[in-house]
Amino acid sequence: MNFRLLSILPAALLSLLCVGTALAAETTPAAQLQHWSAQAGAPGNLAKGQTFFNAKHGGEWSCASCHGTPPTAQGKHANTGKVIAPLAPAFNAKAFTDSAKVDKWFKRNCNDVLTRECSAAEKADVLAYLNSLK
Repeated sequence: MNFRLLSILPAALLSLLCVGTALAAETTPAAQLQHWSAQAGAPGNLAKGQTFFNAKHGGEWSCASCHGTPPTAQGKHANTGKVIAPLAPAFNAKAFTDSAKVDKWFKRNCNDVLTRECSAAEKADVLAYLNSLK
């Protein structure tokens, strides 16, 4: 029996757990705003973000259709009725803390609302609005 291996196993498992935790919360709402502002070549605009969030863009839904106005309380999916956690980061500590989820949900929700992906500027504007809610 390899006792050395057994003695380092708990530390190795703890390290893996810590890495998993870091990956689950590897960004912040402010970092997401900075990223999309840099991609857009301009800072996010709070007023444009609020207007974008509440507009239907020619379709059936707006962001607010599911997330509420303002998005500081639980929302409800307009089609399925599924409960949605508050979107504003000040009201949901997990909002915009996982880059993969941010990318996934922007892609899915923009397609639902706009029937296309959001531009970097649109993402930056919406994030500026959401980050402003206190």
